[in-house]
Amino acid sequence: MQLIGLTGGIASGKSTIAKRLAELGAVHIDADQLSREVVEPGTPGLEAIAERFGNDVIAEDGSLDRAALGAVIFADRAAREDLNAIVHPAVRELGQKRIAAARDADADAIIVYDVPLLVESRNPYSFDRIVVASASRETRLGRLIDARGMDPDEAARRIDAQATEDERLAIADVVIDTDGTLEHTLAQAYTLWQSLTTERRA
Repeated sequence: MQLIGLTGGIASGKSTIAKRLAELGAVHIDADQLSREVVEPGTPGLEAIAERFGNDVIAEDGSLDRAALGAVIFADRAAREDLNAIVHPAVRELGQKRIAAARDADADAIIVYDVPLLVESRNPYSFDRIVVASASRETRLGRLIDARGMDPDEAARRIDAQATEDERLAIADVVIDTDGTLEHTLAQAYTLWQSLTTERRA
Protein backbone atom coordinates (compact mmCIF):
# COMPACT_ATOMS: atom_id res chain seq x y z
CA MET A 1 0.00 0.00 0.00
CA GLN A 2 1.07 3.54 -0.75
CA LEU A 3 -0.64 6.37 1.12
CA ILE A 4 -0.49 9.68 -0.70
CA GLY A 5 -1.56 12.90 0.99
CA LEU A 6 -3.03 15.38 -1.49
CA THR A 7 -3.62 18.96 -0.39
CA GLY A 8 -4.03 22.45 -1.76
CA GLY A 9 -5.83 25.68 -0.97
CA ILE A 10 -9.39 26.42 -1.98
CA ALA A 11 -9.75 26.60 -5.80
CA SER A 12 -6.23 25.23 -6.31
CA GLY A 13 -7.36 22.43 -8.64
CA LYS A 14 -6.83 19.71 -6.07
CA SER A 15 -10.14 18.00 -6.88
CA THR A 16 -9.19 17.83 -10.55
CA ILE A 17 -5.97 16.03 -9.64
CA ALA A 18 -7.78 13.66 -7.28
CA LYS A 19 -10.35 12.81 -9.92
CA ARG A 20 -7.65 12.08 -12.51
CA LEU A 21 -5.69 9.83 -10.14
CA ALA A 22 -8.90 7.96 -9.29
CA GLU A 23 -9.58 7.46 -13.01
CA LEU A 24 -6.09 5.99 -13.36
CA GLY A 25 -6.71 3.49 -10.56
CA ALA A 26 -6.09 5.16 -7.21
CA VAL A 27 -8.41 4.70 -4.25
CA HIS A 28 -9.67 8.21 -3.53
CA ILE A 29 -10.64 9.15 0.02
CA ASP A 30 -12.04 12.67 0.26
CA ALA A 31 -11.70 14.38 3.65
CA ASP A 32 -14.37 16.91 2.65
CA GLN A 33 -16.82 14.05 2.13
CA LEU A 34 -15.81 12.52 5.46
CA SER A 35 -16.34 15.90 7.14
CA ARG A 36 -19.89 15.92 5.78
CA GLU A 37 -20.53 12.40 7.03
CA VAL A 38 -19.39 13.11 10.60
CA VAL A 39 -21.90 15.98 10.96
CA GLU A 40 -24.94 14.27 9.50
CA PRO A 41 -28.16 14.42 11.56
CA GLY A 42 -27.96 12.22 14.63
CA THR A 43 -24.16 12.24 14.85
CA PRO A 44 -22.20 13.38 17.91
CA GLY A 45 -20.46 15.86 15.62
CA LEU A 46 -23.64 17.72 14.72
CA GLU A 47 -24.76 17.72 18.34
CA ALA A 48 -21.45 19.29 19.38
CA ILE A 49 -21.73 21.94 16.66
CA ALA A 50 -25.27 22.86 17.74
CA GLU A 51 -24.11 23.11 21.33
CA ARG A 52 -21.20 25.39 20.44
CA PHE A 53 -22.76 27.55 17.70
CA GLY A 54 -26.48 27.40 18.49
CA ASN A 55 -29.49 26.36 16.49
CA ASP A 56 -28.95 29.16 13.96
CA VAL A 57 -26.53 26.84 12.13
CA ILE A 58 -29.06 23.98 11.99
CA ALA A 59 -31.46 23.89 9.02
CA GLU A 60 -35.18 23.23 9.35
CA ASP A 61 -34.71 19.60 8.29
CA GLY A 62 -32.21 19.04 11.10
CA SER A 63 -29.14 19.06 8.90
CA LEU A 64 -26.17 21.41 9.18
CA ASP A 65 -26.74 24.80 7.54
CA ARG A 66 -23.32 25.10 5.96
CA ALA A 67 -23.83 28.61 4.66
CA ALA A 68 -24.79 29.89 8.11
CA LEU A 69 -21.88 28.12 9.76
CA GLY A 70 -19.48 29.32 7.08
CA ALA A 71 -20.52 32.92 7.64
CA VAL A 72 -19.55 32.51 11.31
CA ILE A 73 -16.28 30.63 11.05
CA PHE A 74 -14.69 32.49 8.16
CA ALA A 75 -15.11 35.76 10.03
CA ASP A 76 -13.88 34.50 13.41
CA ARG A 77 -10.62 32.60 13.88
CA ALA A 78 -11.56 31.34 17.37
CA ALA A 79 -14.87 29.99 16.08
CA ARG A 80 -13.04 28.26 13.23
CA GLU A 81 -10.64 26.64 15.67
CA ASP A 82 -13.56 25.47 17.81
CA LEU A 83 -15.19 23.89 14.76
CA ASN A 84 -11.93 22.19 13.77
CA ALA A 85 -11.60 20.77 17.29
CA ILE A 86 -15.01 19.12 16.82
CA VAL A 87 -14.69 17.92 13.25
CA HIS A 88 -11.02 17.01 12.75
CA PRO A 89 -10.82 14.17 15.33
CA ALA A 90 -13.98 12.58 13.92
CA VAL A 91 -12.68 12.88 10.36
CA ARG A 92 -9.33 11.34 11.36
CA GLU A 93 -11.07 8.36 12.94
CA LEU A 94 -13.30 7.78 9.92
CA GLY A 95 -10.38 8.32 7.55
CA GLN A 96 -8.34 5.67 9.34
CA LYS A 97 -11.21 3.22 8.94
CA ARG A 98 -11.49 3.94 5.20
CA ILE A 99 -7.74 3.58 4.70
CA ALA A 100 -7.73 0.27 6.56
CA ALA A 101 -10.64 -0.98 4.45
CA ALA A 102 -8.85 -0.03 1.22
CA ARG A 103 -5.65 -1.74 2.40
CA ASP A 104 -7.56 -4.88 3.36
CA ALA A 105 -9.23 -4.98 -0.06
CA ASP A 106 -5.91 -4.58 -1.92
CA ALA A 107 -2.54 -4.76 -0.20
CA ASP A 108 -0.97 -2.99 -3.23
CA ALA A 109 -3.50 -0.16 -3.33
CA ILE A 110 -2.40 3.39 -4.06
CA ILE A 111 -4.58 5.46 -1.74
CA VAL A 112 -4.95 9.19 -2.35
CA TYR A 113 -6.18 10.88 0.81
CA ASP A 114 -7.48 14.25 -0.34
CA VAL A 115 -7.11 16.63 2.64
CA PRO A 116 -7.65 20.37 2.02
CA LEU A 117 -6.55 21.29 5.56
CA LEU A 118 -3.58 18.96 5.80
CA VAL A 119 -1.33 21.67 7.26
CA GLU A 120 -3.98 23.04 9.61
CA SER A 121 -5.19 19.68 10.91
CA ARG A 122 -1.71 18.42 11.86
CA ASN A 123 -2.73 15.11 10.38
CA PRO A 124 -1.16 12.11 12.11
CA TYR A 125 -0.88 9.88 9.04
CA SER A 126 2.48 8.64 7.88
CA PHE A 127 2.21 9.56 4.21
CA ASP A 128 4.53 7.98 1.68
CA ARG A 129 4.31 11.18 -0.32
CA ILE A 130 2.63 14.56 0.09
CA VAL A 131 1.39 16.20 -3.10
CA VAL A 132 0.47 19.88 -3.17
CA ALA A 133 -1.74 21.46 -5.83
CA SER A 134 -0.34 24.94 -6.20
CA ALA A 135 -1.84 28.01 -7.84
CA SER A 136 -1.29 31.71 -7.30
CA ARG A 137 -3.62 33.74 -5.11
CA GLU A 138 -4.76 35.66 -8.19
CA THR A 139 -5.67 32.47 -10.04
CA ARG A 140 -7.58 31.08 -7.07
CA LEU A 141 -9.45 34.35 -6.50
CA GLY A 142 -10.43 34.38 -10.15
CA ARG A 143 -11.74 30.83 -9.98
CA LEU A 144 -13.80 31.53 -6.87
CA ILE A 145 -15.29 34.70 -8.34
CA ASP A 146 -15.75 33.61 -11.96
CA ALA A 147 -16.44 29.88 -11.68
CA ARG A 148 -18.23 29.78 -8.33
CA GLY A 149 -19.85 33.19 -8.37
CA MET A 150 -18.38 34.15 -5.01
CA ASP A 151 -18.27 37.73 -3.77
CA PRO A 152 -14.66 39.02 -4.07
CA ASP A 153 -14.40 39.90 -0.37
CA GLU A 154 -15.79 36.51 0.63
CA ALA A 155 -13.39 34.77 -1.75
CA ALA A 156 -10.45 36.60 -0.18
CA ARG A 157 -11.62 35.69 3.33
CA ARG A 158 -11.87 32.02 2.37
CA ILE A 159 -8.34 32.00 1.02
CA ASP A 160 -6.92 33.93 3.98
CA ALA A 161 -8.60 31.58 6.47
CA GLN A 162 -6.45 28.70 5.23
CA ALA A 163 -2.75 27.99 5.58
CA THR A 164 -0.43 30.04 3.39
CA GLU A 165 0.98 28.69 0.17
CA ASP A 166 4.45 28.72 1.70
CA GLU A 167 3.22 26.56 4.60
CA ARG A 168 1.80 24.01 2.17
CA LEU A 169 4.87 23.99 -0.05
CA ALA A 170 7.08 23.44 3.01
CA ILE A 171 5.57 19.96 3.50
CA ALA A 172 5.41 19.00 -0.20
CA ASP A 173 7.24 16.07 -1.73
CA VAL A 174 5.62 16.77 -5.10
CA VAL A 175 4.18 20.07 -6.35
CA ILE A 176 1.66 20.10 -9.19
CA ASP A 177 1.42 23.55 -10.77
CA THR A 178 -2.23 24.25 -11.53
CA ASP A 179 -1.82 27.84 -12.70
CA GLY A 180 -1.77 26.76 -16.33
CA THR A 181 -4.18 24.87 -18.55
CA LEU A 182 -6.29 21.91 -17.49
CA GLU A 183 -4.25 19.75 -19.85
CA HIS A 184 -1.03 20.78 -18.11
CA THR A 185 -2.47 19.88 -14.71
CA LEU A 186 -3.72 16.49 -15.96
CA ALA A 187 -0.35 15.74 -17.57
CA GLN A 188 1.41 16.33 -14.26
CA ALA A 189 -1.09 14.07 -12.48
CA TYR A 190 -0.36 11.35 -15.04
CA THR A 191 3.39 11.73 -14.53
CA LEU A 192 2.85 11.34 -10.79
CA TRP A 193 0.77 8.20 -11.36
CA GLN A 194 3.50 6.70 -13.52
CA SER A 195 6.01 7.33 -10.75
CA LEU A 196 3.76 5.74 -8.12
CA THR A 197 3.05 2.64 -10.20
CA THR A 198 6.76 2.24 -10.99
CA GLU A 199 7.50 2.27 -7.26
CA ARG A 200 4.73 -0.26 -6.68
CA ARG A 201 6.19 -2.67 -9.24
CA ALA A 202 9.65 -2.25 -7.72
